[in-house]
Amino acid sequence: MIVKRARPLDDSQLGEISVALAVARLYGVAVDVLGIDVENSMIRRWAGWLAPACQPFFLTAAEVVELGLTPDRPTRDLPAELRDTYEVWNLPEGLEVVWLDEHVFHAQPREVRAALVRAQVRHGRGAVPTIADWADLLDAQVLREQADGARFVWWPTLVEPHLDAVLKRVISEWQLPCKRMSVSEEIWRTSSSKLPRARALSGTFATGSRGSSFAKEGATFCFATVMAAAGVQGADDEPFEAWLAAHCTVGGSDDLPGTVLVWRDADGNNTHAAVTLGGGWALHKPGQEWLSPRQVLTVRDLIGLAPPAVTLHRYSLQDADARTALDEPA
Repeated sequence: MIVKRARPLDDSQLGEISVALAVARLYGVAVDVLGIDVENSMIRRWAGWLAPACQPFFLTAAEVVELGLTPDRPTRDLPAELRDTYEVWNLPEGLEVVWLDEHVFHAQPREVRAALVRAQVRHGRGAVPTIADWADLLDAQVLREQADGARFVWWPTLVEPHLDAVLKRVISEWQLPCKRMSVSEEIWRTSSSKLPRARALSGTFATGSRGSSFAKEGATFCFATVMAAAGVQGADDEPFEAWLAAHCTVGGSDDLPGTVLVWRDADGNNTHAAVTLGGGWALHKPGQEWLSPRQVLTVRDLIGLAPPAVTLHRYSLQDADARTALDEPA
């Protein structure tokens, strides 16, 4: 996954955004998020994934006892979207899970709430922002009183009064705007022979996280997005390395359509992929999360997002007609 924190918005920008989003909600029109039109129904779905009515807190067995809480049954499933909201892949193994709704959370003594929130930060759970990052939009006093005075967790009562502005900022915080509208008609036309679905995918959000029942249309993570752009049906279930070996050759140019960009770690494992559209543009999906768009960036910007300790490899994709001929039985 490749991420980069965007520059914070100033007060005048926040004011303009709030007015625009309020009008958008009033008339049911799409909201612009990262240069992508998002329907109000999707914004509300996002709100439920950012701030569910009941959320998990991850604790050691000793912390559970110390705080006087009761862990949940181990078989309770964590939906794919909440898996990504809370970044459970960062958590150490063996933690207990305590599920609390907003009322029960606030019924705890403040020292318990503070210890709960600090434990989430210590264990690496996501969605525990700092108050300093949100005091310009939300009531800072309310945030300070929620837990330890430094960080807070999202609840519906925090999100609902500022629904559009909160979701817009959360989605935009670590990602660059999509530039699909800057791509010329000629580039889209030329790229279509190798990437027949690239234009339809660009500037969209998946309807859920990878592995989610909500995301039936697929292309929920970077490798699947590349394959889907090339016309692969059911790309989420296709092995990327096998597809790469069957339909691409080593080498390629960033200025031509159909160059598959693959980042690999020191062991040769793929960590991210994108595909060029031509003219210095590329399509990628930064991660598997519900808040990750299928976006168009300049190849230069995209390469600049790569973390250290990975190397970039290029592969040239065959035309769609040639791939179809190879796939057909003799």
